Amino acid sequence: MAIVQCAEAITLLGGGVLGAADLPLALARAPLLVAADGGARHAAKARHTPRAVIGDMDSIGESAAQFADRLHEIAEQDSTDFDKALRNIDAPLVLAVGFTGGRLDHELAAFHVLAARADRRCLLIGTESLVFLCPPRITLDLVPGAPFSLFPMGEVGCASEGLRWPTEGIRFSPARRVGTSNEVTGRVMLRPTAPLMLAIAPRAALDAVIAGLGAAEEGWPPR
Repeated sequence: MAIVQCAEAITLLGGGVLGAADLPLALARAPLLVAADGGARHAAKARHTPRAVIGDMDSIGESAAQFADRLHEIAEQDSTDFDKALRNIDAPLVLAVGFTGGRLDHELAAFHVLAARADRRCLLIGTESLVFLCPPRITLDLVPGAPFSLFPMGEVGCASEGLRWPTEGIRFSPARRVGTSNEVTGRVMLRPTAPLMLAIAPRAALDAVIAGLGAAEEGWPPR
């Protein structure tokens, strides 16, 4: 059973780089806050109390005492705190801040979690970009001319509409062919063949992406 269950979107706060507007931006759309380990430090600084703090608690610091009644320690070291938290949240959408920027290895690990937890619909909010795993089918009302990228986490195809460079028939793979630096020409439709395609949109498209994810076909089954 999940540690946190909610019928509405949830904000998940990580302990990484956090811009001044990142947390308010997410909470305005998903008021229920959950922290992943060191994200509790950000929550304390911003004077927010998370519903739960989930992780191995190796970077929570003095915030452990402040939130002692809502700590959920998962001691294993085979997964990241982002993974520990995401797999224990049952919600239609998770808006994750504090997981991108900073150390590149941490950012790559976050992208891995999006693919590894394909049954958990999650949107990473970064300083400039939004990253999410494509559901089986999604439609996005984005501004023509906006940059839009596809990045495969394995071998996968992806039919599309509304992009300057069509992707139909391409076999994407991280070692051979990726789909970065495409451009929006109209309403974007994506239909990947497997839960392995990351989509990257401008941060300004946040509300359009949230709407698209909310209306998208049911997510991928658990791996």
